[in-house]
Amino acid sequence: MKKLFIIVFIFINFLYAQSKEVLFLNSYHKGYKWSDDIINEVEKKFKDIEDIELTVLYMDTKRVGSSSYIDKLYALYKEQLANRKFDLVIASDNNAFDFAVKYYQELFKDTPLLFCGINNFKKDELPKDANLLNNISGVVEQVDLEKNFKLILNLQPNIKNLIIINDQSKTGLAMKKDLIPIMDKYSKKVNIEYIDNMDIEHLKTKITNLNVKDTAILLVLLFKDSTGKFFTYKQSVMQIRKASNVPIYGLWDFYLDYGVVGGLMTSAIAQGDAVSNMALRILNGTDIKDIPILEKSPNRYLFDYDETNRFDLDIKNVVKDYEIINEPHSFIKKYTKLVVLTITIITVLLIMVFSMRANIQRRKIVEKALQNRIKFDKVLVDTLPNPIYYKNKEGKFIGCNKAFSELVNMSKSEVIGKTAKDFFPPDIAFKNALIDEEIMATLGTNTSEMTLHTPSNHMKHIIINKAVYLNNDGSIGGIVCVMDDITDRIQQKQFIIQQAKLAEMGDMVAAIAHQWNEPLVELSAQVQDIQTSFLLNELKDTQVEEFVNDSMIQLKYMSKTLTDFRNFLKPSTTKTLFSITESFNEIFEILGKQIYYSNINLQLNYDHEESELLIYGYENEFKQVLLNLINNAKNKIIEKNSESKYNLIINISSCENFTTIEIMDDGGNIDEKIVDKIFEPYFTTKSDGTGFGLYMAKVIIEDKMGGLITAQNRGKYVVFTLKLHHNKG
Repeated sequence: MKKLFIIVFIFINFLYAQSKEVLFLNSYHKGYKWSDDIINEVEKKFKDIEDIELTVLYMDTKRVGSSSYIDKLYALYKEQLANRKFDLVIASDNNAFDFAVKYYQELFKDTPLLFCGINNFKKDELPKDANLLNNISGVVEQVDLEKNFKLILNLQPNIKNLIIINDQSKTGLAMKKDLIPIMDKYSKKVNIEYIDNMDIEHLKTKITNLNVKDTAILLVLLFKDSTGKFFTYKQSVMQIRKASNVPIYGLWDFYLDYGVVGGLMTSAIAQGDAVSNMALRILNGTDIKDIPILEKSPNRYLFDYDETNRFDLDIKNVVKDYEIINEPHSFIKKYTKLVVLTITIITVLLIMVFSMRANIQRRKIVEKALQNRIKFDKVLVDTLPNPIYYKNKEGKFIGCNKAFSELVNMSKSEVIGKTAKDFFPPDIAFKNALIDEEIMATLGTNTSEMTLHTPSNHMKHIIINKAVYLNNDGSIGGIVCVMDDITDRIQQKQFIIQQAKLAEMGDMVAAIAHQWNEPLVELSAQVQDIQTSFLLNELKDTQVEEFVNDSMIQLKYMSKTLTDFRNFLKPSTTKTLFSITESFNEIFEILGKQIYYSNINLQLNYDHEESELLIYGYENEFKQVLLNLINNAKNKIIEKNSESKYNLIINISSCENFTTIEIMDDGGNIDEKIVDKIFEPYFTTKSDGTGFGLYMAKVIIEDKMGGLITAQNRGKYVVFTLKLHHNKG
């Protein structure tokens, strides 16, 4: 019995003595400060814990990132880690996380997976693998671009030019997608120049003689220039700092202390601290499912004293909570208590002596400022081109600006006291009343659209933005409404769509010619047959009846072709639920024979053959997108002038909220250098192309139907993917 107890005791001690093995998968290389700071923070947290063994693998994808290299890494790690079982895997940055997710079942099955430094994280885009989804958590990296734009404009109110420097790394391209809407938003306030494809020498030449009074630089990333030359974070920022004489702002804390002013920065140390705390909880027994993903990135306002002082930038009047590095020790900091005590005594004495006088002066100043502010606000509101009105909580108008009075063709005094029913049709007035009730109940805001016929008989498409305003005592005062006239934008997009339709008419006419060829031959043969029978006096009533019936069938077929063509040219005005199958059938009624005679193998695959797949949107515009994509694939194959058989594959699948359509062809890949530009307006690789087709497709799918369209090379296939809602929600 005693021996058995000793054996059990030794076994239990052996179990508890086992060290915890943690694998840290690093996207980049040792010496890259961002990921080094994260690893250092993790190592610092693990340092005093004896039973944790940390293994770090560097993927070096900042320098090499091809798909073949990733495949070789997988083969290497599969052999390297074959006999090791980890208690936890930490993936730093997107490349490592994507690798860990892709090969999770082969390399890390059932192992908790933490991530950090991840841009554009979307859990719903992860593989639908329950085992993987139940073993993931981590820290999201978010760069707040808009707050940095606002910071630059507030620190330099006279700025006219903003130069944005980026590279074309995976992170740089992801940042570009986030930058585009921000640049569009602020392009009216400042001239923005975006640079991401320039060698370092030309870049330094460009920024050498910038005007320090009205120009700034926002450094996003620069680890590789257009020649393929690599830089460390320190080298890139120091070269830009040396060549430029204007303020340089940054987004990551590793650029500090080398020449950037600062900004609202993403901190590697904060990322490492957060993910290591999660790791310790897991290693101490907490289930990873009980650790939620930290979706708000721990960003901080950080500034370099030397750079802010160099350009005389007043941080304290723009940002409240911030940190400054390299700030010198001043007399005030050294003798803070003495200075504070002295200032307090002097302040109290001054208050006692001048309190009455200051109070009177303050009242006069406040009254004058209030009067000036009221006058200024009236001029400002009247100057704005957007129609604006404000009403009390009973729904009666108590004021408006000049643009609104012109819209309703009334003076501002006539507007006061009226309600929405006096200006808008009953259905619009009723809808707005419901919106008013809702936002007053929630103290929220609301954005909606309406189509309005003005007193001058013009149709306006208007976006209505509403918000509740409060009185001084906190009670609801009423509602402010700002209108945005988008009529020109909608008409311009519709014009582009119609232009693209007209550009397709050549192919459509050719398709109709193909469609009519067979029935015309058939009719010709029947007419000759009837003529022969007539000349030989062998014509019978039954022959005439058969001739009429057969001719009507051919003529109806030809008439249907013209109807399909006319429907294609007719724009859809309202969103409806329509059948995908019928849309494809109508397209192939027009293009089917051309595809067949072009030696193209067509495959149409549905994953829901037992039920009808529907899409909510604009039917004719959707068919126009399909026609454009299928025509592009067909024409590309025809241009090859080859006797080989090519494939055109269309896959249609559906999930709970979306329907996905893939249009694939093996007629030749898209150049990777332009794959991100093909949806831009006027961009074309054809000598006679207009550049409308794919831009039109993007406008219809994303702007008008709220979906998503993408393009990529997948092996030998070019794949266009359409993701669309199939319900009104």
